[in-house]
Amino acid sequence: MKKILLLLVMHSFFISGCSTIKAGGAEITGLSLLNDRRSRDAILADEAIEDNAVAKLNTNYDLREKCHFNITAYNGAVLVTGEAPKEEFRDRIIAIVRVIPNVKLVHDKLVIANPSPLNFRANDALITGRVKTALTQIPGFDASWVKVVTEKRTVYLMGLVHRSEGAAAIEAARHESDVKQINTVFEYID
Repeated sequence: MKKILLLLVMHSFFISGCSTIKAGGAEITGLSLLNDRRSRDAILADEAIEDNAVAKLNTNYDLREKCHFNITAYNGAVLVTGEAPKEEFRDRIIAIVRVIPNVKLVHDKLVIANPSPLNFRANDALITGRVKTALTQIPGFDASWVKVVTEKRTVYLMGLVHRSEGAAAIEAARHESDVKQINTVFEYID
């Protein structure tokens, strides 16, 4: 098993053909630095936000065991998705995320509900993959400009985009099967 894992890691390294910068838990490829509209420091800050939030949330037994949450940061804006069975839990999650260094804005998309089953999350991962692939098909569009998060078939699009690029990303996501709704949390640069 270890040999297979090592071969997969080596294969992905050779296919990507990019060097990486490792800082803390964040890994940035040369390609992402080239195409991403955020500065290197902003990318690293976003990675730190995500890592710090997850670490702090997981130290709270109630939150870790009774909730399902995803933390996604882009240019200091944080999208919090998932489910919390009580408003009290949702409020605690958001309060923890708000005080993480470099957080500028929190988009609270937590739903008051029991955590979604794993098969729902697996389907969400498939939807995310299809939307990311669809973004690569947009002429003149770089898919690295947008992060895609899917929660209960609702697709969230985050990124630094021009309004026309945001509209093109929405249109691409709209045509993917099994998407119930699309929410944007774009930061527009025009």
